Amino acid sequence: MKRIKAAAIQIAISTEPLSHQSIESNVSRTIDLVMKCVRESNPDLIVLPETVTTGFVTGKSPSELWELIDDKYILEPFQNLAKSLNVHIVHASYSRGEETNEILNSSWVLLPDGSIGGKYNKTHPFCTENVCNGGWVTAGTEVCVTETDLGKIGMVICFDGDFPELSRIQALMGAEIIARPSALLRSADIWELTTRARAYDNHVFFIGANAIGSDPQGTYYFGNSLIVDPIGTVIARATSHESWITAILDPETAMKSLSSGSSVGQPFDHISDRNLELLDRYSEVLKGSGSTNFNYSRPKSR
Repeated sequence: MKRIKAAAIQIAISTEPLSHQSIESNVSRTIDLVMKCVRESNPDLIVLPETVTTGFVTGKSPSELWELIDDKYILEPFQNLAKSLNVHIVHASYSRGEETNEILNSSWVLLPDGSIGGKYNKTHPFCTENVCNGGWVTAGTEVCVTETDLGKIGMVICFDGDFPELSRIQALMGAEIIARPSALLRSADIWELTTRARAYDNHVFFIGANAIGSDPQGTYYFGNSLIVDPIGTVIARATSHESWITAILDPETAMKSLSSGSSVGQPFDHISDRNLELLDRYSEVLKGSGSTNFNYSRPKSR
């Protein structure tokens, strides 16, 4: 991995009735903010929020949403943007699955030549968006780690960040940076806890880009985008403004200190220090459904 500058952008997505025109407006506004970020901060890698083209809650049925999310509207403008700016972009949007009316919650690593380095489909849709619970998103089935000129980049999307196994798989596949496009509606404490924990668990840089503004249901996205280093220290933090944050990701210094600024060296590594014999012994338990030991009804809000 190279020493790079990374940026996380947060933007309020239009709450107008979803249409090709509103998608084009969201895309245009996002592109304007990305161009401003590049002019003023010159990052090597930019991460956008979850479903930045449409917003998380669209008010559309899967069939209606399917008709609106053609690649020419939701993907190609960002490929052209990455090429024109010569920058890496982690873009995020709903996309079409292989079956008609199948909706995926996706992110892409877009390379500086405009090509797609890798695509990831959210493997852990939140309960309200999951098609199995009456929502609209079909869960993805594959992990994606993309090798780029900057380093190896993995991707999780919002609720995915709550599941330690997913980020661990990517770290074991060589990910040095994990991007987390999000539109998270739980508490800011949970957002920070899970983002920092996944960075610390796996000694990777984590870039969490969270949405701001309100959606058609009147719920509010709080922003607070984060960039976290491999020992769990927040090295850049946004507020709730439409804005971006940047930080230098330096692999040479990332694991030298036990804690940020400390003269004490880092004596351990969560990857190499794993007890593989123990993991193998309890592999069936790890694959089990488990239980929360509580009886409760699922909330209807995200």
